[in-house]
Amino acid sequence: MNAWPRTRVAALPALLVTGLTLGACATQPDAPEPAGAVSAPATPAAPARAAGPVTDPLVATYDGGLYVIDGKTLQVAADIPLPGFNRVNPAGDDRHVLVSTSTGFRVLDALSPELKNDEFAAPKPGHVVQHAGKTVLFSDGTGVVTVFDPKDLASGGLPKGETYTSAAPHHGVAIELAGGELVTTLGTEEKRVGALVLDRERKEIARSEKCPGVHGEAAAKDEAVVIGCEDGALLYNGGKIRKISSPDPYGRIGNQSGSEASAIVLGDYKTDPEAELERPERISLIDTESGSLRLVDLGTSYTFRSLGRGPHGEGLVLGTDGRLHVIDPEKGEVVDRVEIMGEWREPLEWQQPRPALFVRGGTAYVTDPAKRELHAIDIESRKKLGTVALPASPNELSGVVG
Repeated sequence: MNAWPRTRVAALPALLVTGLTLGACATQPDAPEPAGAVSAPATPAAPARAAGPVTDPLVATYDGGLYVIDGKTLQVAADIPLPGFNRVNPAGDDRHVLVSTSTGFRVLDALSPELKNDEFAAPKPGHVVQHAGKTVLFSDGTGVVTVFDPKDLASGGLPKGETYTSAAPHHGVAIELAGGELVTTLGTEEKRVGALVLDRERKEIARSEKCPGVHGEAAAKDEAVVIGCEDGALLYNGGKIRKISSPDPYGRIGNQSGSEASAIVLGDYKTDPEAELERPERISLIDTESGSLRLVDLGTSYTFRSLGRGPHGEGLVLGTDGRLHVIDPEKGEVVDRVEIMGEWREPLEWQQPRPALFVRGGTAYVTDPAKRELHAIDIESRKKLGTVALPASPNELSGVVG
């Protein structure tokens, strides 16, 4: 069943199929807190440096480095050694990716490809958010929020941008809206409590401290912003913050995914505060127009790297049953399930590899660390476009915005 328009968003899927044919002849986590698909053979992609610019780059981390991957052929264009546990996020343009290291957010030119020495210094680098033409970084170690225009990365060096310092360092997140308002979290290293909103001049215009364990953000249609809490979510729109409560005393929403095409935000949902690792089987849908929240049972668990949105606002959840669950947020139901890989189980430590979902335009990219594979799926047709094997098991997956 497919309740969404069949209009093709871009020519990418067709180009991807062509590329694979030729190749065959290639949220800050919660820390610690269709059958018959055609697929290219999963042949190992040689980790050689690209001879020319990489098309629609993807970036995957592995133990010891980064793979820069061509988004159309799925071939590894460069293998960049980088010790330590690293994370990756889109920088907000069609060329760069930000690599979170132990010392800050380092700039990766994914088209060249080249890992630059340019780095936004940030002890304990945290969330990276793109919205309304601005990229916002949050340093958990200092509480400093950095806002810059990603287009300025093209001129070389680091953009000047703007900084705001939170009252205290904490594991936080921030987003700047089109009108210049800055929505950012409140808390300390010991306790996170809510969010506040600053106007363009950085004067406070709204505040709520009714959000225990505040974590994650997502923007929906008409710039409604949702921030997760241990007992629901905060919703900011129309100049005001209001609380949306969970149906359970402890109903934690810590990771969210929004879409400009939908007024409904997709979120995770956990109910056991004592669990060493809760493997939830329900997701939350937060309606930013009605201010309501409802739950959908997937029948399988998922992780913080499982949430995404399709080009029409459809919800996408990568389940541990090896399927991509497609959700109609208006109906609040699963409308399709796409077979991608075998069943898998979430590891206890969040830094350990597990399958990851990255969505760009009309294509969903999914990793399978157990088989060292990368899959591409056309969201409209629900068909697998291609599969390639990587030299090492991937962990995180991201890419340029496109």
